[in-house]
Amino acid sequence: MKKTLLIAAAMAISLPALALDGAKLFQEKTCWSCHGKDAKTPIKGMPYPKLAGQNPAYALQQMQDIKSGARNNGQTAAMKGVMGLVNDEEMKAIAEYLGTLK
Repeated sequence: MKKTLLIAAAMAISLPALALDGAKLFQEKTCWSCHGKDAKTPIKGMPYPKLAGQNPAYALQQMQDIKSGARNNGQTAAMKGVMGLVNDEEMKAIAEYLGTLK
């Protein structure tokens, strides 16, 4: 019974993010403009990270830290403004999408 409840709770947490289209959000929220349309070809000459295949939990944490200001270095300045356009559920959906890419 406990195992069933844990699985149900985990699914409930993920369902709103899964209902959103991470691929569409990646495009709409302009993530592609720096990280590349395939999330692994950053714009030329810029040291933006490749995001394709990134662990979803790690990607989500980085987005949350940039949005909150907990992560603040030279590479976060450009993302800080963009993160104001993305809510928590959208961040989760984008992170999940990035984890599916290879």
